[in-house]
Amino acid sequence: MKLLVGLGNPGAQYSGNRHNIGFMAIDAIARAYGISAWKTKHSGQYAEGNVGGERVLLLKPQTFMNKSGDSVQQIAKFFKIPVSEVYVFYDELDLAPGKVRVKTGGGNGGHNGLRSIDPQIGLDYKRIRLGIGHPGKENVTHHVLGDFAKADKIWLEPLLDELARQTPLLLNGDDAGFMNKLALALKPEEPAKEAKPKKPSPEASEAPKGQSHIRQARPAASKVELPKSGPMADMLKKLLGGE
Repeated sequence: MKLLVGLGNPGAQYSGNRHNIGFMAIDAIARAYGISAWKTKHSGQYAEGNVGGERVLLLKPQTFMNKSGDSVQQIAKFFKIPVSEVYVFYDELDLAPGKVRVKTGGGNGGHNGLRSIDPQIGLDYKRIRLGIGHPGKENVTHHVLGDFAKADKIWLEPLLDELARQTPLLLNGDDAGFMNKLALALKPEEPAKEAKPKKPSPEASEAPKGQSHIRQARPAASKVELPKSGPMADMLKKLLGGE
């Protein structure tokens, strides 16, 4: 069995917070695979189910972020789940919104949830970092405890849907494939390139020497036949000096 943990804070007032994107990820997985029998025990809400042929336990600790490790440790111990089979989804300030990175082990990066989990179960669990962007040091608390903006729905909802869809890749150890699928799903479509107008041929574009383009555009005048006899012919002969 694999343990999939989403980090966040319990309570309706926090449900839309950026800090709760881990909870959102677990909820998206539950929806995608029809996992709905939630139980409240071991300081958390958890539900068992099947994801891509893998038996999983979904967990949302109900201890507030800085005590998340209490619930994770209790569940892992009760169900005898080794640290190598634990996957933790959480918000990452140091990634742009919508970016996802996966790694095993490492430091807590200042994240209070990880800081609580590490001493409880060890470091060698899988970390799924979900980017929320960094607002600058002075605004971090307001940012993480603030709700996602309406504009964020452009990337947030597609990200969560694709994350759930591609979770089997993650559980099968294909971290690179998982990240690539999510990146492709969020990549903006490039606008279709307009066909370049054909260049006119040199023959069509070059005006004959000594003629302007205006002169060139005019049709050549037809040759006028001069009368050879009659009053008009006599007048023209006098005018032009003809004999």
